[in-house]
Amino acid sequence: MEKCYGTWQTKSSITHQSPNALAKLHPASYSSRKEPPAPSSEPKSSKAAQKQNLLTYHVLPLEETLNRFISTVEPLLTPEELKLQKKITEDFKYKEGDKLQTLLEDVGSAEKNWLAHRWLKTAYLQYRSPVTVYVSPGMTFPRQKFKDAHAVVEYTSKVIFGLGEFNDIVHDEKIPVVKMGKNELDNGQFGKVFGTCRIPKRITDELVYNPCSNYVVVIHKNHFYKMRLYNKEGKLIAARLLASQLEEIITKETTPGVPYGILTTDSRDNWAEAYEQLSSFPGNKATLDAIQGALFTVSIDECTDLPESEETNELILGLIHGGGSKVNSGNRWMDKTIQLVVNPNGNVGFTYEHSPAEGQPIAMMMDYVVKKMKEDPSFGECGATDNFTPAEKLKFCPINECIDQWLFIAKQNIDNLAYQLQMKVLKFEGYGKGFIKKQRLGPDSFVQMALQLAFFKMHNEPAAQYESAHLRIFEGGRTETIRSCSNESLAFCLAMQDDKATNKEREDKLRAAVNSHQAYTRLALQGKGVDRHLLGLKLMAQENGEPIPKFFSSPGVVKSSHFRMSTSQVATIYDAFMGYGPAVDDGYACCYNPREQDIILAISAWRHCQTTDHLRFAKILGQSFLQMKDVLENCDKPRSKL
Repeated sequence: MEKCYGTWQTKSSITHQSPNALAKLHPASYSSRKEPPAPSSEPKSSKAAQKQNLLTYHVLPLEETLNRFISTVEPLLTPEELKLQKKITEDFKYKEGDKLQTLLEDVGSAEKNWLAHRWLKTAYLQYRSPVTVYVSPGMTFPRQKFKDAHAVVEYTSKVIFGLGEFNDIVHDEKIPVVKMGKNELDNGQFGKVFGTCRIPKRITDELVYNPCSNYVVVIHKNHFYKMRLYNKEGKLIAARLLASQLEEIITKETTPGVPYGILTTDSRDNWAEAYEQLSSFPGNKATLDAIQGALFTVSIDECTDLPESEETNELILGLIHGGGSKVNSGNRWMDKTIQLVVNPNGNVGFTYEHSPAEGQPIAMMMDYVVKKMKEDPSFGECGATDNFTPAEKLKFCPINECIDQWLFIAKQNIDNLAYQLQMKVLKFEGYGKGFIKKQRLGPDSFVQMALQLAFFKMHNEPAAQYESAHLRIFEGGRTETIRSCSNESLAFCLAMQDDKATNKEREDKLRAAVNSHQAYTRLALQGKGVDRHLLGLKLMAQENGEPIPKFFSSPGVVKSSHFRMSTSQVATIYDAFMGYGPAVDDGYACCYNPREQDIILAISAWRHCQTTDHLRFAKILGQSFLQMKDVLENCDKPRSKL
């Protein structure tokens, strides 16, 4: 079958694998494409995507969404606010809402997915804060113990080789099609991560897609090198030859270069201004194009000392922001969808720019590479050893005063951002999803209720809590919000804090809260949540020059969308996890990996907020997990104090 690597064919080592090479990995979320897209345009549907039986994204009845909305805001509002909210909502339904609903239905009937391109633009490309911390998560690999510099290079070359294999799997259309019930899940996101790059622009950024790329860009000491992953016949190059090129780069670059990469960590408007200056020089434009066109980047970082007991926290922070201008933040290109980061201290993982895809495809890549390296001692040896082009340095023009000023500003901003983000990785070892499933409870919903309980204990009020649910039954589907805070979750939290409540009463309320969360999750996965429909109505007003109805500034909308808990589950069987920054100033973020015997949770908060405390939250969360176990195991006994 023809490949999109130009005139040559790919014969990668993937052909030596069993067709079920991916069968044991977690299903991811994005598919392959055969034709290269036009620059800065959304990739066209591939033949693989056209073969899939995917649904058209619908427009829900207005009354259904508004009724569900009212039920989700009840636990967050006072009786007076709730009464007012019901009146505002009723007025909206019969006045502006009815008109906006008609406009949205017209759009929905004309498009396969009315939401996808609007979501990309609104949630990502028009977002002006830095992608660093605010948008781009870090995804860890299991921590490594490198015995020397050669071991670092050898390991890195095998990971690069493994990602090359994964890229070939995408192009060979070997990503399994997974079903949810009778519906297939869209594999489209896989084709949107390799070769993709965000481009800074005023007001609205762009995405460029280069799925037919055949090289990576290696960044070391702020120097950039183009290293081809395939030889002239289109075969994946053996890991040992990749390693020899990496060693040559490391040996050659003994002093740090100008940290152009630090510009990518700044606000999108600052970076857009700097980018315009930087790309005005023809030599720079060619280098920028080469970086943007790479399949992915590889950051070989400067070794940093890890404070005792802070290794895991520093691992995820290093992936999220690089540690600041005096550490490794300049050794990045934050606009690339996939950045592989390797530090000689054993910290390894991905930084990924969130615009084109969700987290599970990135976790699946990690799973694939770690599994292959663990099970196959000769992994990477079967690649090509001839007809390859050695790595070449990408050069920028001499720095001018204007760029120097933007670098100065970017350094200050990333140092402040790195200082402000606080992270605590909690590896809860009291039990894992195995115990939860034995209690006939859903692990994800159980963790969500533990987060609700920990927040309630700390702040004496429920949190509007965001959890992402995929919309992959729809063509091009991204996410819907699971609103985890409910009347049932509030009742559970109150019972857990009530000295007079029995363990049986608490267990009943825990099960009711879990069941309520699972019910909303099922709705969200079917595209029947609240948030995306409301966004569509608001966008119809904007697109048609209509005033934004006061409904969108009402207490229920404001409070229920101020997500003081921003959460997601990214699962892997390995000792790995994902982490990111909070969505709001007075909130927390928590990404978690529930494994069979333990639960890994990356909890973040802002230093400048006086009301949040990530360390105390982690401690109370651990206590909440134990208290919930105690309730389940002693539900027929009087309450036991922990």
